[in-house]
Amino acid sequence: MPVYKAPTRDTRFIINELLKLESYGNLSGFENASADMVDAVIEEGGKFCSEVLAPLNLSGDQQGCTRHPDGTVTTPDGFKAAHAQFREAGWGTLSAPLEFGGQGMPHVMGFAMEEFVSGANQAWGMYPGLTNGAVSSILVKGSPEQQAKFLPKMISNEWLGTMNLTEPHCGTDLGLIRTRAVPNADGSYAITGTKIFISAGDHDFTDNIIHLVLAKTPDAPDSTKGISLFIVPKVMVNDDGSLGARNAVSCGSLEHKMGIHGNATCVMNYDGATGYLVGEENKGLAAMFIMMNAARLGVGVQGLSQAEAAYQNAVKYAQERRQGRALTGAAEPAEKADTLFVHPDVRRMLMDAKAYTEGMRALCLWGALQVDLVHKAASEEERQTADDLISLLTPVIKGYGTDKGFETAVSMQQVFGGHGYIEEWGMSQFVRDARITQIYEGANGVQAMDLVGRKLAMNGGRAVQTLFSLVDEECAAAKAKPELAIIADKVEKANGELKAATMWFMQNGMADPNNVGAGAHHYMHIMGVVGLGLMWLRMGETALETLAGGTGDPAFYQAKLTTARYFAERFTPDAGALRRKIESGAEAIMALPVEAFATA
Repeated sequence: MPVYKAPTRDTRFIINELLKLESYGNLSGFENASADMVDAVIEEGGKFCSEVLAPLNLSGDQQGCTRHPDGTVTTPDGFKAAHAQFREAGWGTLSAPLEFGGQGMPHVMGFAMEEFVSGANQAWGMYPGLTNGAVSSILVKGSPEQQAKFLPKMISNEWLGTMNLTEPHCGTDLGLIRTRAVPNADGSYAITGTKIFISAGDHDFTDNIIHLVLAKTPDAPDSTKGISLFIVPKVMVNDDGSLGARNAVSCGSLEHKMGIHGNATCVMNYDGATGYLVGEENKGLAAMFIMMNAARLGVGVQGLSQAEAAYQNAVKYAQERRQGRALTGAAEPAEKADTLFVHPDVRRMLMDAKAYTEGMRALCLWGALQVDLVHKAASEEERQTADDLISLLTPVIKGYGTDKGFETAVSMQQVFGGHGYIEEWGMSQFVRDARITQIYEGANGVQAMDLVGRKLAMNGGRAVQTLFSLVDEECAAAKAKPELAIIADKVEKANGELKAATMWFMQNGMADPNNVGAGAHHYMHIMGVVGLGLMWLRMGETALETLAGGTGDPAFYQAKLTTARYFAERFTPDAGALRRKIESGAEAIMALPVEAFATA
């Protein structure tokens, strides 16, 4: 039976000691984020996820969801009851705005809870998790009437929400959508069409589900400029807030998937369903990106969470499994064999996982802090810097984070040897569940193209130049400390490779745009290495200061310093190889005629 314990100690270290969240107490929303409050929320939230959600993960994977003839869906045993506990405890309201019933805490706290929920049970976590993207769009683009009608019950999780973008014939290219929205006399719209891959499209958690649906009005341009966004409730909501008649929307079928079996991935049929325009007509793309950006950061956290869960189980197995002897001689002569921990190759996989998960956790939580600072920082300059950095790094957190998350889950499965391939050990589920994170909310190739095609050029390259300067300045300062010098030197060199790759794009992208497309994936990974490198440099510095002060658990902080050095030695050299791949250009990639790919 697989295990999961929320990584509360590391999370508290990042929030309280690395980010120093308490130091932002003068800003709106940060007043209650004292170290004591952070500790209490993290520990209690972690306990809920470890004790309530994690035990349902394997059984939910095995049982899956059931669609009924009326187009409704029931979830695996225990899922609905767990949601009732989640809602009653208010875990979904942590970083939601006070005016609609939220707790108004920083996004950092919400992100931490998202990791715990997803690590314990990713399929379950998608039900309340997707509501966050829908809430974000209604907060920014919804009318005051729509906000008052829908947000309080969505934020309280009495109702949950979805995002309906994809259709059978189109995924990323949303200009091709065919779902139609025909105006009704009362100002509403009749929504007709089919959406696919709709996570949590129907379920039994709540009495109502608020769908956000992309559609085109009759005279809309036949492109992305003709997309509008609509609120389509599963059950109509009366003016007094009570529920009315069932709307003409239903689950047509459930997808049979590789993983996340406990989540209902639905084909949704809209048969003249009543919907309400969100924002302006033909301006739905902007509203969609609000949803997508929130969801992409959340998916990056999912990639981290599956790696963390797989890592915990691999560590436990390596501690208990005895196989062979240490290369330097028997570590435990009284035993017939040593544990797996004596083998350098097993250590390599476990150290890779430790370096990725702890570094990625720091990057995700630091990114969440930037989300808050965009709106709440004291000066316009700080707000702009935060916006530049999180806009630039969102595709990296999603793309690099989930690529490495899946890779880590596979490596942790490898630690188990043959047992990792057997379902009862649970490692297969972590691999299968992690795999979707590279695909949904914009496949990782799309994330890479968003990074190089849109984010690099924003405001004349201001964001990437900010990142370059930030890394260089912190590396230069850290070199003065002997314990950090090697880490700073290697992160600085990786940053240099990122600068060189950026310059190569500038020099070669205009002549042949395929040069940019061919190198986008590698560029995203270089930026991921630099991003995690910056986090490890900061964590190393924080650990060094604590050790020098003689406070805290020395073993914990020494492990941070050692892992920071490991990351510098084993991860940062990848930046050079990736830059050389970029500089090979697109010629060989694009050279073969299509027919040359045929195998028979």
